[in-house]
Amino acid sequence: MGQPERRAGEETGSDADRLPPGQRLQRGWPVTHYGPVPRFRPERWEFRVFGATADGDKRCWTHEEFSALPHETVVADLHCVTKFTMLGSEWGGVTGATILGLAPPAPAATHVMVWAEYGYSANMRLADFAAERTILATHRNGELLTAEHGFPLRLVVPHLYAWKGPKWVRGVEYMTADRRGFWEERGYHNVGDPWREQRYSYQEREGEGPDL
Repeated sequence: MGQPERRAGEETGSDADRLPPGQRLQRGWPVTHYGPVPRFRPERWEFRVFGATADGDKRCWTHEEFSALPHETVVADLHCVTKFTMLGSEWGGVTGATILGLAPPAPAATHVMVWAEYGYSANMRLADFAAERTILATHRNGELLTAEHGFPLRLVVPHLYAWKGPKWVRGVEYMTADRRGFWEERGYHNVGDPWREQRYSYQEREGEGPDL
């Protein structure tokens, strides 16, 4: 299943001890994304869970309904594959575990595909989405996300590289077999563990991803 979320020194000790291999400390929060910033239209926005659900049906929430779901906070680092790490942000939103509880996957589900605006996608193991600190974030450090940083919703998966947490998320697909997402099809590692420096697909070992 997934690798441990907390590593020795990740949230204790010096800042240097909390940096995965090849990463540098970032004091600000750079804007990094592919493509334009989408326009948010609350009356058209919905969040969907579909695919291999326990009852075979999809589940949808309007923006108002999603905003009323249980709000939690986690403190976690953000590791970008471009080699910067931002330490100790407080992320507020709806945890992956909450979504799994409200819209359970089928027993055969093993992976999820997280879908965002413009068809962007990121795949991960179901265990990664269910991890304690995985959160569909609406806030950072008590402030609403800006559009450039993913408002109204971005996924944060602290134990994986940040490309696994898309901005402008619109839904989650439960899958019974792994399938590569947007960047994974374009040469990024299928798993993306920063502590193992899993940046590129040529580093993959047997069993770490479907055939390219």
